[in-house]
Amino acid sequence: MQEKNFIYRLALNIDWFLMLSLAVILTIGFLSIYSATYSQSGLKYVTVQGLALGIGFVLMLVLASFNYQHYEQMDRIVYVLSLLLLISVLILGMTVRGTKGWFNFGFASFQPVEIAKIMYILVLSAFLNKNAKDAKKFKFLVYAFLLLIGHLFLIMLQPDFSSTLSYFPVTLILLYIIGVEPFYLLCILIFGALSVGIPLISTFLKLQYNLERGSNIIVYIYSFITSGYAWLYCIAAVIIFILALWWILLKLRMRVPIIYPILLCACIILGCAASVPVEKSLKEYQRKRLVVFLNPKIDPRGSGYNIIQSKIAIGSGKIIGKGYQKGTQTQLGFLPEQHTDFIFSVIGEEGGWLVSQLTLLFYFLLIWRAMVIAKDSRDSYGSLVSIGIATMFSFYAFINIGMVMGMMPVTGMPLLLLSYGGSSMVSSMCAIGILSSVYMRRHTYYKTSVDMM
Repeated sequence: MQEKNFIYRLALNIDWFLMLSLAVILTIGFLSIYSATYSQSGLKYVTVQGLALGIGFVLMLVLASFNYQHYEQMDRIVYVLSLLLLISVLILGMTVRGTKGWFNFGFASFQPVEIAKIMYILVLSAFLNKNAKDAKKFKFLVYAFLLLIGHLFLIMLQPDFSSTLSYFPVTLILLYIIGVEPFYLLCILIFGALSVGIPLISTFLKLQYNLERGSNIIVYIYSFITSGYAWLYCIAAVIIFILALWWILLKLRMRVPIIYPILLCACIILGCAASVPVEKSLKEYQRKRLVVFLNPKIDPRGSGYNIIQSKIAIGSGKIIGKGYQKGTQTQLGFLPEQHTDFIFSVIGEEGGWLVSQLTLLFYFLLIWRAMVIAKDSRDSYGSLVSIGIATMFSFYAFINIGMVMGMMPVTGMPLLLLSYGGSSMVSSMCAIGILSSVYMRRHTYYKTSVDMM
């Protein structure tokens, strides 16, 4: 009787628009994985993906029935568990393609960082909600980033650079929403851009230099970039310019606190310094993959091959596509990683522009429903969690679809709910379950120990 009541309440309160978009996306994903892998591996990949979906579906129901507001009260426990999860994989995990990030259970493997991302959203949202009154204070920002660094440090020890990328937009968006000073967020963006951008620019210019040795401009720029003192001169010039601009504004009676230029200069110096360990942590092939989208011809048989074949596949699909299981790039194996990173290329080739737009439409519907759930949430914690999940799905979609179209770096980030991958499927279904929990309790209020006093 209780089971019937639970199912009835679930059916009555569930967000059916969210479930509809989920069902359509999953259907397109399974059909695409089947088409991309059947000729080489039969039903192997579809079966494994189906098992992951089954586990994820059960967890989704469990999390939907569990009151999400309890996570806010258990935030420290959740954060410690997430750290233990990331530490344990460094000790007990297996290494795949140079990354020690999987638990091997014999019949299946699991990547704990996928679950850790969801746990991080729950913990960060709890911290921001509990300390929202201090959002304008600098120490608030420091504490928030200590939570972030705890995860990033352990993930980079694996090392798994692509898994760290989704943490940044989630963190910045939630910090902005809670009311952190925009200037501080700008400093963070500058720091991140310099620490990652400098080694990537150097790698791109090196590849371009090897391709166009006869170009005087390329030779000059490459020689300047690789010069030991070039960056020191640039940093000094930028810092002098910032301080001079602050002095001019001061003379014009435009009061700008001295902390602003100091923080800006510090971020520039620290960002340039951080580029050295970032460059060492990224392997040569990883740096090539991140910059080759700018000009795939600089390495057409290496890092640029994936992008070239993906663009051919999507372009050849035209309006209505070549037909299901009739894509030449897909069925003849020219398209690499076609069931994982480049699953959208399979959709574009065989389904054409129409099916691609249908996929994007329902993906947009899923993200839109997450934002509606955030707006209708009973409390600010539920809103922050929902926005964090919506940001995660949006970022993965933006990067992956841009990647297969040659507009974004090849980061190895899957298209959630569509790409093959048991770990990402389970974690994505968990995220949907948490969204459902927020939606189902939009008219209820959970009394905490504080409220009862």
